[in-house]
Amino acid sequence: MKKSNKKILSEKQVLHIAKLANLELTSKEVLKFQSQLSEILNYIKVLKRVETNNIKPTSQVTGLKNVFREDKIISSLTQKYALENSKKKTKDYFKVKAIF
Repeated sequence: MKKSNKKILSEKQVLHIAKLANLELTSKEVLKFQSQLSEILNYIKVLKRVETNNIKPTSQVTGLKNVFREDKIISSLTQKYALENSKKKTKDYFKVKAIF
């Protein structure tokens, strides 16, 4: 019988990962993620065995080039005109409530 090389994460390891991710897990979730995270890590071991030394890095496979156009300013408001109907302004700027 062949011995399995698959490793299962411990409950302690899953709780540590959850703490790093700032997640609170129930005991049921710990068991679920113990299995799922272990499967992911075991699959990464499989992927590491794939020979990729002579493979060029690929960022996309569609062959498309950059489709963005260069920005061109057609017309623009003057600062004075933009502020003209503003209810609140300070010097030459719009005045708004603090966001943070």
